[in-house]
This record gives sequence, C-alpha cells and structure tokens, in this order.
Amino acid sequence: MGFLFPYFRLMQLLKALTEIHAPSGEEHYLKDFILEFVAENAKNWKVEPIIIKDGIQDNLMLVFGKPRTAVFAHMDSIGYTVAYNNKVVKIGGPDCTGNWELVGHDSKGEIDTILLEKNDELFVKFKRPIDRGTSLTFKPNFQETKNFIQSPYMDNRLGVYNALKLCETLENGIVAFSCWEEHKGGAVPYLGKMIYEEYSVSQALISDITWVTEGVLAGKGVAISMRDSSIPRRSFVNHIIELTKQSGIPYQLEVESAGGSDGTALQMSPYPFDWCFIGAPESHVHSPLEKVHKADIDAMLKLYEYLMEKL
Repeated sequence: MGFLFPYFRLMQLLKALTEIHAPSGEEHYLKDFILEFVAENAKNWKVEPIIIKDGIQDNLMLVFGKPRTAVFAHMDSIGYTVAYNNKVVKIGGPDCTGNWELVGHDSKGEIDTILLEKNDELFVKFKRPIDRGTSLTFKPNFQETKNFIQSPYMDNRLGVYNALKLCETLENGIVAFSCWEEHKGGAVPYLGKMIYEEYSVSQALISDITWVTEGVLAGKGVAISMRDSSIPRRSFVNHIIELTKQSGIPYQLEVESAGGSDGTALQMSPYPFDWCFIGAPESHVHSPLEKVHKADIDAMLKLYEYLMEKL
C-alpha cells in the first residue's frame, strides 16, 4: 500500500481513513491499513504492542504493557449491497433521503453511481447491471475548515483515528478494532471473552461517534454517554465523570433513549464488563455530510489519553 504515515499531518491520516472502502463484512481493507500503520509507526510509540490478528476473523487487537482497560473502536461503516437489477439493500442504517453519490467496484471495474428511491425501493442508476453482492459506500468528500471536519464516515473512522493516536502514548491497555458494529454486531462478545479470560480486563471505553442534539452541541466538548438504548453500570460512569472533571478537559453529558454501540454488545456478553461510550458529537448522522467540530476531536483525544492513565 505504501502509505508514508510518518509524514502525515493529523488530518491527513483521518482523511485517509475516511476514504477506505470498508462497510460491515469487508473490514479487512481497513485492517490491512491499520496493520501497515502499526508496522511503520510502532517503533516510535512509548510501548510497542503485541499484535493479535489471527483467529479473530477481520478484527484486530493491540496489547500494551499490563492492560487494565480496553478501548473498542469499530472499523466498519454503513453502506449498501447490490441485489437484483441494480436494486440495493441497506448495510446498517444509512441516510437514504438524498441522491447520494456511491462508489465501489465489481468484476467489471470501478463503479461511480447515484442512489435513487422509487416506490419505497432503493436502486442505483448505472450504465450496466452491477454484480450481485457488490457493496457501495458514500463517495469520499473530505472537507476541512477552520473549525470543522466534514466527510462521509466520520462514524467511525474518527473513533479509529482516536484509537491510533492513543497508541502513541499508551503504556498499559488494549486497543480492539472490531467488526460489524453498524449491522447488528457479532464480534465484540468473543473479543470480550479473549480480553477477560487472557488479560483479566473487565472495563472498557467505547471510541465511537455520537450525535449533535438539543443537549449535546458542537464545539462544547467530547460527549460522555450516561445511557442510550443500553444502560451501563452507573458507578463506573460516575467514576469516569469524576475523573473527567479533575482533568479540566471540556465534556458534555449525553442521555438518549436510542442508539447502541460496541458497549451494548459487551453488556450482552456473558462477561462482567463495565463500559462507557465517549465520543465527539456529529451532525448529519449516517450521511455523506457527517460533520464534527475540531475542538471536540481534540477533547476526545486528550480525554482518552488521560483516562487510560487513570483507570
């Protein structure tokens, strides 16, 4: 692949991550990118990790020192799968309200097409039938302004970016890059089993992206979720909040009734994990226009580094 990671500015790394085609089920493309990133950069990190990549499908884990806490960042994105006669079905919950540009490739070549909706069915406008099973994702369009980053797939390439930046200074911990989060999950329970049984780690932070809402605003700090569709153990979340108060890092408290994450999957596993979702809020969720304030990205990076030292 030949990426010159040492010369990337920070936003160049994030841009590269958002451009990788890796919807649920095809995370191996992003896994390969991360493995090359680790190979080229780990020698400059405070601690070089043990790399666990075999026997766990397309998931990837990095183990640093004597871990006490795990960080989960899902690699997959939402998108679409081509069915019959250029009809498409959703991968996860993508926004279908616009005539979005979609890209992919099949046995006949590259695909650059438009999403259309007719009679409650989704299809793409293309000059030929696309191979069945071909996945399509939003066309890359990374834009940076003074205060914001706007791009498809900030969810969750920003979470992956945060985890990779954390690796630079992490001395003790596990970073787990997971699969299928956007489409019903499936990987986290067995990753949790490995982490709990082999390393006696039973607490986790979820490096993912949440929503801008009436109570969580852009530019006001990273969001600490007290609950979504799942309810984590309050004493653990309260501990996270108290530590964050001591850090002086800008944060917001989130309370929602919907949404889920790798934390939901951990809670449903047969292992006694405590977990907390901590992430920057974005607007235009699951569309090509996902937008995050740079100050919230900065707060997210700083808080993960702080908490992984203190927990």
